Amino acid sequence: MKYTLEEIGPEPTGKKNRAAREFLELPKRLYRGNRNWVCPLDSDIESTFDPARNKKFRDGEATRWIARNAEGQVVGRIAAFYNRDDAAMEEQPTGGVGFFEAENDRQLANLLFDTARDWLAARGMEAMDGPINFGSRDAWWGLLVDGFEFQPLYANPYNPPYYIELFENYGFRNYFNQYTYNRKMKAGILNQSVYERVKRLEESPGYRFDHIDIRSLPQVAEDFRLVYNKAWANHSGVKPMEREDAQKMMRNMKPIIDDRLIYFAWFNDEPIGFFIMVPDLNRVIGRFGGRMNLINKLRLWGMLKITRKADRIFAIIFGVAPEFHGKGIESGIIHRFEQEVDKGNMPYKSLELAWVGDFNPIMMRMVENYVLATKHKTHVTYRYLFDRTKEFKRAPRMGVKKQS
Repeated sequence: MKYTLEEIGPEPTGKKNRAAREFLELPKRLYRGNRNWVCPLDSDIESTFDPARNKKFRDGEATRWIARNAEGQVVGRIAAFYNRDDAAMEEQPTGGVGFFEAENDRQLANLLFDTARDWLAARGMEAMDGPINFGSRDAWWGLLVDGFEFQPLYANPYNPPYYIELFENYGFRNYFNQYTYNRKMKAGILNQSVYERVKRLEESPGYRFDHIDIRSLPQVAEDFRLVYNKAWANHSGVKPMEREDAQKMMRNMKPIIDDRLIYFAWFNDEPIGFFIMVPDLNRVIGRFGGRMNLINKLRLWGMLKITRKADRIFAIIFGVAPEFHGKGIESGIIHRFEQEVDKGNMPYKSLELAWVGDFNPIMMRMVENYVLATKHKTHVTYRYLFDRTKEFKRAPRMGVKKQS
């Protein structure tokens, strides 16, 4: 079948940009009738491609394409992007592809991948990761390969199983796995070793564990930034977080924050660890049709604060400063959270811990052996090397610096 491509520039949708609107509408048709898929908010997708809202454009580019069949119907889409700072952190300059959606047709998929590859190569890239986001890793990152029967978390990818074959037949290879773990919200089900570790910490002066006070959000943001930069600085592809970014992140999260879901560990009043969780918005936005207008904002507020429809917790990120690894800090944080669960006044039924990479075996052991959570879903971040003779290497393990 013959397909034609139409490129969409880096701009917000707007009422006059028909192709950009069709880019947003395609998955709504492809997933019609799939009860597990949750329609993303249009504004979340639009902001990715708006230079005024996405700082990755300061030293990078992004573009999108839609593919039409002979009848003019949109049957596929893809985005390609790169940021020079991010690209330079890899062994070879690496860009990204994402927001891929297509009917089950290998010719169509290959056309989309070829187009993205050629665009990136023309800009000096030598590899592409995908499907990923032109932004932070906590959104739209990875291809779902296991767990299709479960509803995705907010801003987490969902796709049909046939996408696996489309990516792998093209030549993408597994760069790393991202696991989502699930745990029912029941008290007293932590591993006994957690309590033993916590007891030792309680007997050592200087340690403190507690949830945040939303009235101190600027300080929460700064504490998060300090620990994040220590905990993740040595991992490939991760840059230190700037103060402005941390403050903006917390301000954006404020409307959905539940104080009892964000925890910190301190030693002598210095932050050394965190556990960031939020109510999962996908439990309430499914009927919004992608639109966050005033009425839907009021509906969202009511379902979060009054009717408590968001009955699932989304654990976004866990981090401990390297100098405190092996001291049981994660156990202290988890135990403090369990104490809140024990009070019995939380409306949540389950907890999902997302984005635990297989390059981070310490975190995997902690989640599996101490929290006693089980693998629930698996996403894969693929990499495609433009030079097909070059040796493929999987992502280095956490804490291992790249060789210079």
